[in-house]
Amino acid sequence: MTYFRELMEGEFGAARAAAVSRDHVFAELGDRTVEDALEAAIEPREVWKAVCNAYDVPAARR
Repeated sequence: MTYFRELMEGEFGAARAAAVSRDHVFAELGDRTVEDALEAAIEPREVWKAVCNAYDVPAARR
């Protein structure tokens, strides 16, 4: 989980990472936010993949 948070902050910055985690609803996560998906015990790696797909994170940073 710590590594997931580091990836999010590294990609978006602390403030935007928090906003993306809290506010963006991802269809790929069953219409959940990042926080909801993690709370539903979806693996952080799967959540990260959904974020990367939605925000076109380059393969080198996935």
